[in-house]
Amino acid sequence: MSDAFIYDAVRSPRGKGRPDGSLHELTAVALSAKVLNAVKERNGLEGHAVEDVIWGNVTQGGEQGGCLARSAVLASDLDERIPGLAINRFCASGMEAVNLAANQVKAGAGHAYIAGGVEMMGRVAMGSDGAAIAVDPGLAMKTYFVPQGISADIIATEYGFTRDDADALAVESQRRAVQAWAEGRFAKSVLTIKDQNGLTILDRDEYIRPGTDMQTLGALKPAFKDMGESMPGFDKVAL
Repeated sequence: MSDAFIYDAVRSPRGKGRPDGSLHELTAVALSAKVLNAVKERNGLEGHAVEDVIWGNVTQGGEQGGCLARSAVLASDLDERIPGLAINRFCASGMEAVNLAANQVKAGAGHAYIAGGVEMMGRVAMGSDGAAIAVDPGLAMKTYFVPQGISADIIATEYGFTRDDADALAVESQRRAVQAWAEGRFAKSVLTIKDQNGLTILDRDEYIRPGTDMQTLGALKPAFKDMGESMPGFDKVAL
C-alpha cells in the first residue's frame, strides 16, 4: 500500500454565510474555480495532472446541485478532461473528500487528487434541498431529530456546560485567531478573493472579531432562551 501525502493546501477566506456577506456575489462554482485555479498555478499543473477533483458540500441543490465538483473543474483553468466527484457527509464533507482522495492514493487508484469542499450558505440556505432527515416526519420521529442549535442546548445541559463556559471558549478562540493572523500564519494558505474587475472582495476570515470579550458576548440574547443554556457567541456545531 502506498503512502499518501498532502502536497499543498489553500482556501478562500471564510465569509459570512448570509446575503450581506462579502462573498455573497460569488456562486459555489465560481468560488471553487478560484481555489482550483490557485492550486493549478501554485503547483504548475498541466494537462491531466490529477486523477480527479473530489469536492464536498452539504446542500446539493440549486446552484450547488448536480455534480458541483465537475462544474467547478469546467469553470476553472484545469484540463477539462479531469473528472469531478461531489460527495455529502454533512459538516464533514470537505474532510471526507480529503480522506477519500488519500484512500485512493493508498489503494493505488491514482497518484494525485485535488480534494476539498465549499458551502455558500448566503446563497443556498441550509435545508433548502428538502433533506429527508429534517423534513420527513417518519424519519424525524424515528431518529428523534432536532435542529443543531436545540441539540447543542440539550448537550450543554446534559454535560453541565454553562453559558459562561461556552463564552470563555469563544473568547479564547477569537483571541487565538486574531494572534494567528497578526503573526502571518495564514499568509501561504488563504487566497485573496477578487471580483471580475480585479477588486478585492475578501482577504481575511470575516468571522474574526478583535476585541471580543465576556462582556460583549454576555450581552447577546440567547438564541433558544426557552431551552435554558444557549450560546450565541459559540459555534454550536463544535459542541
